[in-house]
Amino acid sequence: MSAAATLAGAFPDGPTQWHAIDWQAAHRTVRRLQARIVKAVREGRWGKVNALSWLLTHSFAGRALAVLRVTQNQGSQTPGVDRVVWNTPPKKTAALHALRSRGYRPQPLRRVYIPKSNGKKRPLGIPTMYDRAMQALHLLALDPIAETTGDPYSYGFRVGRNCADALRHAHDVLSHRHNARWILEGDIKACFDRIGHDWLLAHVPMNRVVLRKWLKAGFLDQGVFHATTEGTPQGGICSPALANMTLDGLQRLLAERFDSTGVRQRKHKVHLVRYADDFIITGTSRELLEQAVRPLVARFLKERGLELSEEKTHITHIEDGFDFLGQTVRRFGAKVLTRPSRKSVATILAKVRAMIRSSGQASAGELILRLNPVIRGWALYHRHGASGRTFRRVDHKIFWSLWRWARRRHRHKSSRWVRDHYFPTAGACSWVFTGTWTDREGKRETVSLFRCDTVRIRRHTKVRGNANPYDPCWELYYEERLAARMQETQAGRWQVRVLWEAQQGKCPHCNQSITPETGWQVHHSEWRVYGGSDLLENLELLHPNCHRQLHCQAERGTQTASREGRS
Repeated sequence: MSAAATLAGAFPDGPTQWHAIDWQAAHRTVRRLQARIVKAVREGRWGKVNALSWLLTHSFAGRALAVLRVTQNQGSQTPGVDRVVWNTPPKKTAALHALRSRGYRPQPLRRVYIPKSNGKKRPLGIPTMYDRAMQALHLLALDPIAETTGDPYSYGFRVGRNCADALRHAHDVLSHRHNARWILEGDIKACFDRIGHDWLLAHVPMNRVVLRKWLKAGFLDQGVFHATTEGTPQGGICSPALANMTLDGLQRLLAERFDSTGVRQRKHKVHLVRYADDFIITGTSRELLEQAVRPLVARFLKERGLELSEEKTHITHIEDGFDFLGQTVRRFGAKVLTRPSRKSVATILAKVRAMIRSSGQASAGELILRLNPVIRGWALYHRHGASGRTFRRVDHKIFWSLWRWARRRHRHKSSRWVRDHYFPTAGACSWVFTGTWTDREGKRETVSLFRCDTVRIRRHTKVRGNANPYDPCWELYYEERLAARMQETQAGRWQVRVLWEAQQGKCPHCNQSITPETGWQVHHSEWRVYGGSDLLENLELLHPNCHRQLHCQAERGTQTASREGRS
């Protein structure tokens, strides 16, 4: 049996070691099947779609990538009701063998609550590792279908799309002089918790037996079992895809009602921009949105067991502005600007001040290392809007918080001493908060606080509406977008950027793309313990799992050579 047939078909005979898996072949097999699913969906051959989906969900390659996903994401160390995590190669290997659809019975979800910005708490369901892997496995086949049939201007929880795309599209449909002036800000009430099970089972093209088991699994809240009669659990890997497929079709419905290619569309200017369950719809008048659009949306949602939130659904004029995805969109004269919202600014400042207050006896360098990722992430998110003035104000507020921190720490020192010690001049910038820290090798390094106003403001290039990450025709397009994104996000990390460009954005071990979502680790070709240097010619970027696999194989080879030498 060939390697490709083994990966795409039955489980190979004999034990399979986790670090012995050929990940390049596994990725290639799954991508090939996903591309065939996309082609079959476009041709309307749903029997072929079902056959390919069955083949993918029963393949060794699909199971391996499903286990890899649930053991690599941020929640990999958070157990479900069985308190089991797969944190060692033998456990991952055992999970790979045990991942079967026949006789599958999901366990109840572990219910936890996370605070929301309005003071309420959002319920979150945590599946077991086995149930997460089963969801990830079926999502490999479901996601290509969802991407092919989804609304072009839906941007939430989709591969290769993000908030910046949604904000740019909102700006585009409102920025011209003759564009619509009224906006329906829509929000769906408890979207994930209220989706109708009957609608999902009738319309989602996947194994309905498995889907029904997921939906009816129930949850445990403080040891008490609760049955689920509606909704998909927030926290499940498949939940975002199911929610998107539930809401897909709203754009097509609006286009049919208002004739997107004819005179009526030019007259009414109805456009939809959606990110998950948050959306806006533009229109030429309040009456149009109130009397025609809103009832149409309400009927669409009612069929799916959903309803609009009266508390969060508003009709607003563009000159008054509205908040969307953390930014305020508002017309000033002849221009429409998107800026960080007041709520977003207040949130980042509150978070930074809380980190400063809770720093304890941490040195300035340690405090900077904690603050920089938070400040940098917030600034990079808002770098595509008119954020320059807001960035300077945020930097000013953070400076005074740090100044008070330094003055409290050295009550008997003068202001001049505090400035010289903590706020020296760095190049052309004065009053730069600076500190030192000691790395794992005992070397002392100087670090400076990241400043928002150093981020370059530039317009985001929106993803094309019909782009499909699972279609081979769009492969080059997504590679170019990824390269541009890495150039922006790694602007201050020259070593990572140079290595990424030298490797053409690929992991040399599995030949798959290295992205901010997959993460990476810097590998020394000649290990440092054997005298390897930190020069670029001795470094390469690898996926975290590939890095561990490479080290495991090298250690195993060293042990084998040592045993042979002793014999």
